[in-house]
Amino acid sequence: MSGGRRRLGRAWRRRGPLRTRLALSVTAAVAVVAVGVCAAAFLVVRSALYEQLDLSLTQSARLAAQRNPGEAPGPLAGECRFLAAPACAEVVAADPADHPATRGLLPVDPAARQVAAGRKAPYYTNITVAGFPARMLTTDYAKGRALQVALRADTVEDGIEEAAGWLVVTAAAGVLLAALLGYWVSRTGLAPVTRLTATAERIAATRDPRHRIELPPPGREDEITRLAGSFNTMLGELEQSVTAQRQLVADASHELRTPLTALRTNAELLARADRLTPDQRERASAALGRQLREVTGLVNDLIELARDEEPQPLVEQVRLGALVEHCAQAARTHWPAVPFQARVPAEPVVVPGVPARLSRLLGNLLDNAAKFSRGGLPVEVELVPGVPGVPGRGPELTVRDHGPGIAAEDLPHVFDRFYRAGAARALPGSGLGLAMARQIARAHAAELTAEAAPGGGALFRLTF
Repeated sequence: MSGGRRRLGRAWRRRGPLRTRLALSVTAAVAVVAVGVCAAAFLVVRSALYEQLDLSLTQSARLAAQRNPGEAPGPLAGECRFLAAPACAEVVAADPADHPATRGLLPVDPAARQVAAGRKAPYYTNITVAGFPARMLTTDYAKGRALQVALRADTVEDGIEEAAGWLVVTAAAGVLLAALLGYWVSRTGLAPVTRLTATAERIAATRDPRHRIELPPPGREDEITRLAGSFNTMLGELEQSVTAQRQLVADASHELRTPLTALRTNAELLARADRLTPDQRERASAALGRQLREVTGLVNDLIELARDEEPQPLVEQVRLGALVEHCAQAARTHWPAVPFQARVPAEPVVVPGVPARLSRLLGNLLDNAAKFSRGGLPVEVELVPGVPGVPGRGPELTVRDHGPGIAAEDLPHVFDRFYRAGAARALPGSGLGLAMARQIARAHAAELTAEAAPGGGALFRLTF
């Protein structure tokens, strides 16, 4: 049986709409309370009415005993057939032979004989006399005898019926009010959820993350409002991600168009190699190889940029001093005409990270600095250890060149994908190196910034 109830409950939760279930739950809760209050009120009214009648019976029994002491079994006074008549009374003997039940004015049951014999306490009972409802008290009277006193209970019964009718009407009104209240609660309480659902469905249908859920004014926040605010924040992040993705695709297609066109031109030229001189064939082949390398590097950079975070299994403790010296030596090999000066502290500086990715970050910074260096001036790389246990005072790595520097209007955009300042358009590169460097830095909980160096040149600062 309990398993069946659980299955029905699961089916109800699975099939019923949330608004309907909430409305019915509120209605049922308020209805149960209303019916319970009305039932309790009915019992209180009924008890109070009978209590008044019982008090009258007790007083009538006391007066009858005082006026008729030691009477023989049989009727004492009154007739219960009339509503305005006084209480009717009768003496009952413990022995049925002394007072048969058929001779009395009031009905005599075995319990009354036990009261007369002293084996039972006085009690009240509801009876019918001459076709009318009555209330009777059976109490002790004398040794071997009991006194029965009865009063018409028409007014009490009518009062109970009237109270029951009004309480039934009240309970029905309470159930109706509960239904209206449940509907109102479900409608107003779930309004933010409805808006959230409508927004989610609209986004799913249009694939447009620019939609937002309307939030109430400040000061009226609740759990649903916080959920809607979090959903709006998520939509904002999604919109930024979609916009960045579309911009990346647009920029990549723009940047790839020129080298792909050059590749197709050189490939078509080499297809007619019989018409070219050996020198022309060599130049076309060299240009084709160079353009293939550029496209390969551009595609690899785009793949690197598409990664949002570093693979956790590859994270290890990286010695930044050794990494700086290794990258500086690789840069000297790649840029033999540019001197590189690396200054690292004697004590080891260790940070968690992926060595290959950090090498790529520093290599991009060094390549960028070497491209803009001039007149044999050096590229300076310096590593400064941080202060352990002090927030914001982690290790810091700086790369400085002595080139033309970064113009003020270009400074906010140096880390944008495919952005190339006017002075850099004639230099080799795809415009992705610094964007990739910042992405790697943020994936390692570091911040990469650019600024004008004192005395000229550009200064890139990597702070862990």
